[in-house]
Amino acid sequence: MAAQSDERPNPDSLLAVVAKEEQEKRRGNLKIFLGMCPGVGKTFAMLQAARVEHANGRDVVIGYVETHGRKETEALAEGLPKIPRRTVEYRGLRLEEMDLDALLERRPHLAVVDELAHSNAPGSRHPKRYQDVEELLEAGIDVFTTLNVQHIESRTDTVRQITGAPVQETVPDQLIDLGEIEVIDLPAEDLLKRLSEGKVYIPERARAAALHFFREGNLRALREIVLRLAAEKAGKDVHEYMQLMHILGPWKTGHRLMVAVSASPFSEPLIRWTRRLADSLGCPWIAAYVESPHPLSAAEEARLGNHLDLARRLGGEVVTATDEDLVRGLVRVARQRNVTQIVFGKPGGSGFLDWFRSRSLLHRLARESGEIDLHIVRVEEEAKLPRPPRRWRATESPGSSYGIAAAVVAAVSVLNLTFHHWLGSRSIGLIYLLAIVLLALFVGRGPVLFAAFLSALLWDFFFLSPRFTLGVFELENAIMVGTFLVVALVLGQFIARNRAQEKAERRREQRVTALYLLTQELSSATTMDDIVSRVVEHIGRTFHAEVAFFLANPMEKSLYSVPHWASTFRVSEREAAVAAWAFANVRPSGRFTDNLPLSQGHYVPLVSSGKAVGVLGVRFSEERNLTFDEKTLLQACANQIALVVDRQNLCEMAEHSRVAAESERLSQTLLNSISHEMRTPLAVITAAVSSLSEESRRKLGNEAVYLEEIASASTRMNRIVENLLDMARLSSGRFTLKREWCDAKDLIDAALRDTEKELRGREIQVRTPSGLPLVRLDFPLVQQALTNLLLNAAMHTPSGTPVEVTLEADPIREELVIRVADRGPGLGPDTGGHLFNKFYRGSGAPPGGTGLGLSIVKGVVEAHGGRAEAENREGGGAVFSLFFPLEKVPETAVSLKA
Repeated sequence: MAAQSDERPNPDSLLAVVAKEEQEKRRGNLKIFLGMCPGVGKTFAMLQAARVEHANGRDVVIGYVETHGRKETEALAEGLPKIPRRTVEYRGLRLEEMDLDALLERRPHLAVVDELAHSNAPGSRHPKRYQDVEELLEAGIDVFTTLNVQHIESRTDTVRQITGAPVQETVPDQLIDLGEIEVIDLPAEDLLKRLSEGKVYIPERARAAALHFFREGNLRALREIVLRLAAEKAGKDVHEYMQLMHILGPWKTGHRLMVAVSASPFSEPLIRWTRRLADSLGCPWIAAYVESPHPLSAAEEARLGNHLDLARRLGGEVVTATDEDLVRGLVRVARQRNVTQIVFGKPGGSGFLDWFRSRSLLHRLARESGEIDLHIVRVEEEAKLPRPPRRWRATESPGSSYGIAAAVVAAVSVLNLTFHHWLGSRSIGLIYLLAIVLLALFVGRGPVLFAAFLSALLWDFFFLSPRFTLGVFELENAIMVGTFLVVALVLGQFIARNRAQEKAERRREQRVTALYLLTQELSSATTMDDIVSRVVEHIGRTFHAEVAFFLANPMEKSLYSVPHWASTFRVSEREAAVAAWAFANVRPSGRFTDNLPLSQGHYVPLVSSGKAVGVLGVRFSEERNLTFDEKTLLQACANQIALVVDRQNLCEMAEHSRVAAESERLSQTLLNSISHEMRTPLAVITAAVSSLSEESRRKLGNEAVYLEEIASASTRMNRIVENLLDMARLSSGRFTLKREWCDAKDLIDAALRDTEKELRGREIQVRTPSGLPLVRLDFPLVQQALTNLLLNAAMHTPSGTPVEVTLEADPIREELVIRVADRGPGLGPDTGGHLFNKFYRGSGAPPGGTGLGLSIVKGVVEAHGGRAEAENREGGGAVFSLFFPLEKVPETAVSLKA
């Protein structure tokens, strides 16, 4: 039976694999052509594979492919059916996106969709292209797609650290796990050669790329990340196949270590040794603990918890299993996890019993592990560590149990003495044995063994011949006494094992019940307050403790300094700092841990999708310790709570976004209506003032000055209305940029003419170097933005202060920069990131104005694909910088400039 149970697969793992297989049967298949960076040939390889599928008779359709003007790639796309792209207008740009609805209606066998990490234009059904791909897969359509490794969510931090380039577009790892990966590998030297030949970027951009992202060291590191990712994916696929087919490993397709962990102090150096070995082999590793029915002492539970925490901190995966037999449990876990090497501590001890036990343990492990390699390690620190004292399990029973056992044996002896004339010695021995059987139902193993030896002595002294002597002189009596002792010992051991198993099963049942009740209570919670209230009540009831629930501030990505109002644990400022440490480091802290252990509470971070969403704090009574089982249960509850809190946060963010979008729509409607209503009377006023002849003005005499005031006020009001209308168009995203090639110097001249009156009396310094390239812009719109910057300088600086306008080209970033600098008071400390917000006015701003000028500047620049920045300059004043992307100037535009 033991052998059969060892061959059975883990039911949870098997269920997960079967569920995944069933899901894949209903979904389309995803194949990802993965590369280390742009230019390795992902799209080319994808189109080659698509043509092969098309030649084999499959219905292949191109949903979206970006050839980047490469003729060999365009040639591969020729002849394959294409879905016309959908045109989206956003902030004056005509963007082309994949037509998802047309592709779903067409329902091909295989859809070719390039650039999986692409962000769709606003207004699309999904914000990300990978979500379009997920919908295609759900519809049963196979998909070929391409992806660079820096866009995989779990690798973005590593890539940013290596290259220094931020990654804005990411794809979740769950989607990568569902697909088949084909690595498009290219050595760094070959890619740099392609880059220099202009096969990746245009020459100017290629030179800049070679100095930054495409450095040889970066490419080598990215290539290693891709190859390791593919190896990990292949290892997962092998593991899932073995579980599905009930194949017990190991299949030595790669190294995978497992270290056996216990409550022994020697486990800590053993874990560190395994980590070093895993680093040298470049492989994953597991720390496995096999829980036996025998309970641990408080000190052992504390050591075990520290060992498992150490394994997690060092990057290992912690696995716990339950088995009466240590060897059988370890081998079962190793086969289920496709472990290739087991690390086991070399047993110590110098006595005969220690030698016999260790010899038996090692021989069994070597025999039953089969193809799995063994490392029997004697750690260097072993001689320095104090060896734990040996505990006799019988001492676990209280002293009163031994008194009860002695009393029962004495009572049975008196009864036997009373009736020994009518009973034979054998019958009396059976009565003693019956008493021991009944006694074993109520007391532990130690009292049962004590009662067995005491009964044997009394039986021999009072009832076996010769009576009233200690000693067995007849073979028949010796056999009877020996059989009696053996039966009593076996019975005591069997009863003790069953009782320990019963306690272990009861502990597991309590854990499962607590988790089930928590899940049931949280499933019906609809608000965050409801969730927190139920969590506090459930955790407090389960652990008989006070509970503090800290939520994360999603805007600042930090922990609120005070717990939720439903908390029963009133924390001090010091305790709140301990909770903040647990949140920032994503590790338990406080009491019963090595991190700030003098705190009153025990704080567990609530982690979901790799980020902390809150902290759960629990305070127990002073004399109580947190057992290993309770710590495991608390962590399991925290994991479940984190999922629910994260889900509720997402729901609230979605609702907030919906309300904000509706509010924005209403405000834009109101703004548009007011602007148009104001424009009509202003036009009438301006026309009436301008229509007055010079003769009419002379007749008015000194009162003609009022006409100038009316004209000036009308011009200023008309400019405000124009800003309102421009802001409404920018926010709606429904205006079209009329781009044309122009000279940036002409922009500056036109803006200075518009603001000649406002800038009168100031020194205007214009710096425009020779040889500036042409730039493709919407001339009137950018002129309006530049005019707003000049008016902003005139309004917020004292009269007579100079204003500087500078033009320059950045060949590395391929940008044209326009800067407007002044010598005014500069930007205030309260400006922060609000300077370009709509209707924002600084604390020292003069009266007048709407706070829309700089917001329009930012909107116009971003509509052109650029950015706007502002900062204080040395010597006083502020400088505003507008960055516009440069494009390759066609020959017709160059000749026009000449």
